[in-house]
Amino acid sequence: MEILLFAALAIGAMFLMSRSSRKKQQASVAFRDDLQPGQEVMTGSGYFGTVVSVADDVVTLESTPGNRSRWLRAAIAKQVDPVSSEGEAVAAEAAQTDAGQKVDIEKKQAFTIPDDISGLIEKPKPDDTTK
Repeated sequence: MEILLFAALAIGAMFLMSRSSRKKQQASVAFRDDLQPGQEVMTGSGYFGTVVSVADDVVTLESTPGNRSRWLRAAIAKQVDPVSSEGEAVAAEAAQTDAGQKVDIEKKQAFTIPDDISGLIEKPKPDDTTK
């Protein structure tokens, strides 16, 4: 009797877990079926782009103007909000000129990132006493 009760509980738990995952899967399929040009999306591998065209199972994404790539429709993971970050604002300011001089981007950064590791290592100073 106890075995039947345990088996019924196990089957009920499996049913509930599969039902929620099935709903998520159906929502993903419905999203991919309704892809429209102009939507900002992210692929499963983390590539962000704007949908340019949708043809059968191929979706063309554009990450920057003129940079287009083709993706399988199933690779599109989710829709994202249009990107509007501080980095773009700083880059836009740097692109503008102020009396012929570019705005210094480094003044906008909180810290400086070295080009290579040599700036992080303290070099030994020559001793004057060993002459």
